Amino acid sequence: MVSAAEKLTKNMNFGAFSKATELKKRLWFTLGALIVYRLGAYIPLPGIDPIILKDIFRQNAGGILGMFDMFAGGALGRMTIFALNIMPYISASIIMQLMTSVSPQLGALKKEGESGRKKINQYTRYGTVVITALQAYGIAAGLEGMTSSAGSAVNDPGMFFRFTTVVTLVGGTMFLMWLGEQITARGVGNGISLIIFSGIVANLPGALAGTLDLGRTGALSTVFIVFLLVMSVAVIYFISFMERAQRRIIVQYPKRQQGNKMTGGESTHLPLKLNTAGVIPPIFASSILLLPITVIGFSAGQGPEWLTTVSAYLGRGQPAYLTIYISLIVFFAFFYTAVVFNPHDTADNLKKHGGFIPGIRPGKNTAEYLDRILTRLTVIGAAYLAAVCLLPEILISQYSVPFYFGGTSLLIVVTVTMDTVAQIQSHLLAHQYEGLIKKSRLRGRRG
Repeated sequence: MVSAAEKLTKNMNFGAFSKATELKKRLWFTLGALIVYRLGAYIPLPGIDPIILKDIFRQNAGGILGMFDMFAGGALGRMTIFALNIMPYISASIIMQLMTSVSPQLGALKKEGESGRKKINQYTRYGTVVITALQAYGIAAGLEGMTSSAGSAVNDPGMFFRFTTVVTLVGGTMFLMWLGEQITARGVGNGISLIIFSGIVANLPGALAGTLDLGRTGALSTVFIVFLLVMSVAVIYFISFMERAQRRIIVQYPKRQQGNKMTGGESTHLPLKLNTAGVIPPIFASSILLLPITVIGFSAGQGPEWLTTVSAYLGRGQPAYLTIYISLIVFFAFFYTAVVFNPHDTADNLKKHGGFIPGIRPGKNTAEYLDRILTRLTVIGAAYLAAVCLLPEILISQYSVPFYFGGTSLLIVVTVTMDTVAQIQSHLLAHQYEGLIKKSRLRGRRG
């Protein structure tokens, strides 16, 4: 049997979209906000020589610095006001989510509902300012130490340059944080994810052209380029399949006597996604790995020898880098799943509403059953994320393939696209339901 919701979804067409004025406003707002972001990604920091900086960055873009530039949508390579992008906010969110699991006070604040969530968001913003200021100062100090044969990347180094850089980068990151929140509230999709998504997509044509140019010069063979493109399509298909995969647990509701009528008795299902954490683990893992850049930036190339050694071990494609990267992805896959889905709360809610899983006792046994199923699913989901992100990492480090063909970037693009399309469909579905309700009311009045 096909449900009414599925029928409405199948019947959605351009005519329905043209009548959904609220959805159109949201889409235009989202598009306008992303255009503002992309314009800001081309406004350079004051006191920077862009030609010298471009030459220096080209020489060092093969490491983690290039990965950071991918998340920043090219803003780091141009050293613009959005050079740090939204990554400090993500780092602050990681810290706050870890603290809510460790601190009883923050854990109690999280359970207060909307008021508690607002306070946690406020603490996250304060943390974002602190992290951004530290990273911005590290970048300013690092820029002063960057030189090439043509000269220094900074025209007038000193405390004034460091102060203006910190203020500008903090302002840029805070503006992007606010812009992402506005997209989430007044647009379509998750604003923070869409900002990262738009930066990656905007540079995909350039990455493709660069790859084809490597083939023209002979740096990459034609067979390898074809293999790379086929592999990218296969990875996209695999990501789409895995992101839609879910385990459906049957939930039964008993029949109840209400007056002369029998209610309940229906059966539904509880969907558990194979990858509950979504794209969060790779982003969180990348954000944590990017922190050493700040420390190295503080040294401005004049730090202790062990710092240079650590930097070499954390180079792109190095065994230590890959090990830490995969370990962080697995950790955050389990951690974020535990944050998003609580088996005990779900079991309690089912028990309150009279629902039960056939063959499983309500309460503690249900919670243990859900926890066991969720753990097994997360093992597969974490392995899937690790595989998707690891294989392209090896190709990037060994064959100098652009970062935009990596597993992390493709994972972000596919998942954000699927999430945004799903939200658009839900808006259209809600609009059609509203139209049906209005028609039924009009018929009722006429009758």
